[in-house]
Amino acid sequence: MEASKVYYTDFRCPVGTSLLDKLRRVCIAAGIKDIDMDGKFVAIKMHFGELGNLAFLRPNYAKVVADLCKEQGGLPFLTDCNTLYPGSRKNALEHLTCAQLNGFWPMTTGCQVIIADGLRGTDEAEVPVPNGEYCKTAKIGRAIMDADIFISLTHFKGHESTGFGGTLKNIGMGCGSRAGKMIQHAAGHPEVQQSLCRGCHRCAKECGSDAITYDANNKAVIDQTKCKGCGRCIGACNFDAIYSQCDSANEMLDRKMAEYAAAVCAGRPCFHVSLVQDISPNCDCHCENDAPILPDIGIFASFDPVALDQACADACLNAQPLPNSQLGQNLAKPGWNCHHDNFKDSNPNIEWKATLDQAEKIGMGTRQYVLKKV
Repeated sequence: MEASKVYYTDFRCPVGTSLLDKLRRVCIAAGIKDIDMDGKFVAIKMHFGELGNLAFLRPNYAKVVADLCKEQGGLPFLTDCNTLYPGSRKNALEHLTCAQLNGFWPMTTGCQVIIADGLRGTDEAEVPVPNGEYCKTAKIGRAIMDADIFISLTHFKGHESTGFGGTLKNIGMGCGSRAGKMIQHAAGHPEVQQSLCRGCHRCAKECGSDAITYDANNKAVIDQTKCKGCGRCIGACNFDAIYSQCDSANEMLDRKMAEYAAAVCAGRPCFHVSLVQDISPNCDCHCENDAPILPDIGIFASFDPVALDQACADACLNAQPLPNSQLGQNLAKPGWNCHHDNFKDSNPNIEWKATLDQAEKIGMGTRQYVLKKV
């Protein structure tokens, strides 16, 4: 496959320019205006940040992309799916409140915010995975699949399970419905933390498989032989008593995630932007953000999400670790087994290359790229 073009600019801003100007120029140089958006719905997938975490992308960046879409006659909306874990984004009401508290609403972004998989994370479309090896179909938030055009706007950072959270993770994991996230993370069967269970029986009413009963203490019990892994019980519980086991090995998680990303992008125009800044060691889903492990690097854009992630990863691998960080502290430990890999030295139990390998293998893009400075 021919090398893909990835466009890049750094974060230097001489007097009279701004990062918003630079983001706009990178998007235009990379070809966003080549997409026919006239009268079409455009899903802009991004992470609105967990409450307490301040590393997420500012809404100002989202407005630049939304405005570019509107200039071309597009009908953009910002979107994400509900989370699998308890937190401030586990249902659409809390998710929208979280987004608004973090600054995402029409006056700041220039477009509406839609939670793609609905109130409880169950509004999904099951779509085929092109050339899928681990997943033949993917369960994706319906609003994302209803859009005519898909754009990812990604905060590129470290991640404790996947090495880094880049474009493929933003798409694959982020667009999965609750059931889709469970399939990627585990065998798809939730568990009950009985100390939190109130015995309200709401989860049993939501279960379509008759898999939930109650013990002598009126605590929920899930029959794993009957459970279909739909995740409805997680959304039904208002007390965070039901959770995903998240037992997939990291490499398997990476490969499933790549296949989910392919399912989202297949058959329609797509465009991808990543900002490599505030490179925290862990996911933006945490309610905190640790000190950055690397300095801010730049803004990248491409039609090829695989090449884009590879370019961002290479830039991070070539960056100098920051001393007052998880990565810097690990490297300073006596006897540390250095991996010469900034992601693996930050979180040693990860296999980040598997995501890119799988995405390339199933034809989503190529890891070969030509970097063009804007």
